[in-house]
Amino acid sequence: MNNQLNKTHLASNLVNLSKHLNLPNESVFNLPEKVLQFGTGVLLRGLCDYFIDKANKQGIFNGRIIVVKSTDKGDADAFNEQDGLFTHAVKGIENGQAIEQYILNASISRTLSARSQWHEILHCAKNPEMQIVISNTTEVGIALLENDKITNNPPASFPVKLLAFLYERWKEFKGSASSGMVIVPTELVVGNGDLLRDIVLKQAHNNNLEPEFIDWLKKHNNFCNSLVDRIVPGQPEKEMVDELQKKFGYEDNLMVLSEVYRLWAIQGDEHVRKVLSFAQADSGVIIERDIEIYRELKLRMLNGTHTLQCGMSYLLGFRTVKDVMANGYLSRIVTNLMLGEMSLAIPYKIDAKTRDRFGRMVLDRFRNPFLNHKLLDITVQYTTKMKMRNIPVLLQYYREFGKPPELFAMGFAAYLQFMKSEKEVNGTYYGESNGSYYPINCNFAPYFYEAWQDFDLEKVLANRSLWGEDLTQLEGFADAVRKYL
Repeated sequence: MNNQLNKTHLASNLVNLSKHLNLPNESVFNLPEKVLQFGTGVLLRGLCDYFIDKANKQGIFNGRIIVVKSTDKGDADAFNEQDGLFTHAVKGIENGQAIEQYILNASISRTLSARSQWHEILHCAKNPEMQIVISNTTEVGIALLENDKITNNPPASFPVKLLAFLYERWKEFKGSASSGMVIVPTELVVGNGDLLRDIVLKQAHNNNLEPEFIDWLKKHNNFCNSLVDRIVPGQPEKEMVDELQKKFGYEDNLMVLSEVYRLWAIQGDEHVRKVLSFAQADSGVIIERDIEIYRELKLRMLNGTHTLQCGMSYLLGFRTVKDVMANGYLSRIVTNLMLGEMSLAIPYKIDAKTRDRFGRMVLDRFRNPFLNHKLLDITVQYTTKMKMRNIPVLLQYYREFGKPPELFAMGFAAYLQFMKSEKEVNGTYYGESNGSYYPINCNFAPYFYEAWQDFDLEKVLANRSLWGEDLTQLEGFADAVRKYL
């Protein structure tokens, strides 16, 4: 197919495309650039960019996004070849009704590579219309990297890239209050906004930046904790892409698929609400002073259950979440794990009716027949996810009941088994399941490769650098895990 999706193709095929797609108005291409987005991933495009595109189509936000591509991997060329346009398929069940919707998203203005276009990215700080920074740099992206300098071209870490951008802005606008930014990280880290602010401030001191700049950084920039919740699998299945490209008459290398459900909860005040005006376009964007209940429900019941069942299900031969939920035995395990263990030990006071209602909604989302949510994708940074999402639940369960949660122990044992590497090739570690190898995409893969040479369960459970706690102090937990291993 030679019909690449781009502005030229869109302009010459408006009538035909309007039969199938929710299209942007041509005027969207003249809107100012208001958002700097660190990350090209499907979650940002299927959720955050979805809200901004929807608001633009309603004449509310009237701003576009500059995407910063921070790694050599990704789709920067595809973004530029397609003028930032991409198709978003929304499929699922909402209020008992099947939903199928196709959107042509035009929220992205351009994509810049941090590696080769860093000076252009810094130049964007001089744009007075620029108001917002959003990011999704994975759960290990918000980290303090010693000796990272804003003078590097580019800085190595995301927080120092952001610091360099904000410093450039401060210099350009001479520290004016109105030049401050609203910064909304979406990484699945507890208190992501607070953590990012603290690292940026520390790096500002490490880089010996002026006290006046640090004062502006503190007073006039809002670092907002946020929570995102929408299942947006990786690249859609080839069969679906081929079918839709044939239907629409163009080639799209950036197509995304998502469920109907969407939530972006952002901690903020009236100023944040004013700047993030796209929130008015969809009830899925919630801006409140306290978003903890949304974070805890999602992090523990959806993400935590995912993390505990993905390795076990993969080792049993399953490959997608929907296939797991179609299996009677595993579906019961997932249901009982979520409602009978995870729900009862959320380290935050939430009434039982709210927990149960949320859990049953999540189970329906897991069963979505339209999504091929790959288990292997959920295992990326498996150890970090286990620590962040599930260890607090384990500790709370012990406080509540004083014994090991049985299905949690089963899932944890499967995680340890999944992390058993059989070989290493060019720095990538591989496990073996049912006669085939799978990649272990986790920063702790080298540790477990060594640990499994002469496996000592107590030694692994006692490793505070992995869990932040000595899990051997939880009476009976080691025995429960060993039983399933």
